[in-house]
Amino acid sequence: MKFLHAVFAIIAKDLIAELRTREMLSSMLTFAVLVSVVFNFAFQLRADDVRVVAPGMLWVTITFAGTLGLGRSLAIEQDKGCLDGLLLAPVDRSAIYFGKLLANALFMTAVEVVILPLFVVLFNLPFIRPGLIGVVILGTLGFAGVGTLLSAIAVNTRAREVMLPILLFPVTLPAIIAAVKATAGILDGAPLAEWQQWLNILLAFDVILITISMLTFDFIVEE
Repeated sequence: MKFLHAVFAIIAKDLIAELRTREMLSSMLTFAVLVSVVFNFAFQLRADDVRVVAPGMLWVTITFAGTLGLGRSLAIEQDKGCLDGLLLAPVDRSAIYFGKLLANALFMTAVEVVILPLFVVLFNLPFIRPGLIGVVILGTLGFAGVGTLLSAIAVNTRAREVMLPILLFPVTLPAIIAAVKATAGILDGAPLAEWQQWLNILLAFDVILITISMLTFDFIVEE
């Protein structure tokens, strides 16, 4: 119970801080909308081409916008001295990790709530299906889970804005590819059996990498 209380307290702290400044969400949302619009006008796509390239463009937008948010999540804590306070709090370090992970995932989800309908309109895609929402949630959790750990590494480096993408994208590449393939299968209207293997890969990535990140977070923040 104490563990969950600590997790929700960290989430609430991040949400309240973001509602006051709107620094992270505004930058993520502006970037995501701009990228979506640029993609729409940059590619002269016919109807049969859209479903081929739309999954990749969607996940490029989500991951790039997510990287902006992840880069700021612990940097703000570090700059204001809040990170030291969190580490001194009498709670398990894994509670800090899960609190930051879920807060980052919520920020990414808020951007995705805008981006998904925008992609449907701009690229004339089928209406958002439940399967697509599930894939986006799994992809977001995996990306935010690994990104939360790696942002804790990058925040103490001089070039932290550059270091995080360098560390993050090679590690999350399997999850991104699986998410793109599963999204393509859903948009094509393919039966579950044809893209379930990609969904399984994405689910396995989430479980394995989030578990590893949770176990190593304590050692990372101590350095």
